[in-house]
Amino acid sequence: MDIPRIFNITESAHRIHNPFTPEKFATLGAALRLEPEGRVLDLGSGSGEMLCTWARDHGIVGTGIDMSQLFSEQAKRRAEELGVADRIEFIHGDATGYVSDEKVDVAACVGATWIAGGVAGTIELLARSLRAGGIILIGEPYWRQLPPTEDVAKGCLANAISDFLVLPELIASFGRLGYDVVEMVLANQDGWDRYEAAKWLTMRRWLEANPADELAQEVQSKLASEPERHAAYTREYLGWGVFALISRLSPGQA
Repeated sequence: MDIPRIFNITESAHRIHNPFTPEKFATLGAALRLEPEGRVLDLGSGSGEMLCTWARDHGIVGTGIDMSQLFSEQAKRRAEELGVADRIEFIHGDATGYVSDEKVDVAACVGATWIAGGVAGTIELLARSLRAGGIILIGEPYWRQLPPTEDVAKGCLANAISDFLVLPELIASFGRLGYDVVEMVLANQDGWDRYEAAKWLTMRRWLEANPADELAQEVQSKLASEPERHAAYTREYLGWGVFALISRLSPGQA
């Protein structure tokens, strides 16, 4: 079980596999008012930076699940490095359908909502692991500005303009699913640069070390095209954020 090898190559040096920076995760952890010993579940946990730093800074305990063997190993090493390996468990596995045996205070899927067919399905999945009144975290792209054409949307690596919503519509969609948006932290263009541009040096160094690899031509093509694509499309049109949700009170509960 693993993700496509191209991602293990291009993001092998990443600690964070989305447009967030360490400062953004610190802001998010503080905004959520995390409590010591609070339990956090992270589906699609990547290299574990969110869970590990929150365990260090806030004393949470948690579990992360990710399909990448490489990223899961990196997450375990990061937990050891930060001295939180006794607080955080990382599982190499398929997060699709994963439900925690013990109810958690925060259930997160930060940038991998494909695991349950999109935002609605992922929220439904996360809710199965969540204690009453707990927080769901969803990391999701949105349009900073609507692309003028479908070709521009594809330049952002979307299949179509309809793949994503503009920010007000994305926030409204959480309400239609029965959730209050209680916090949000948004990436910025610098975060996109750190996520995308960090791949380029990784690709170049990998090519130098693996010139005869079967993926060398694909990696070379990406290295030649990705900087311009990112500058022209992703950086200008695509936003990304993490949204904190709590199920709405029924009438009479307030």
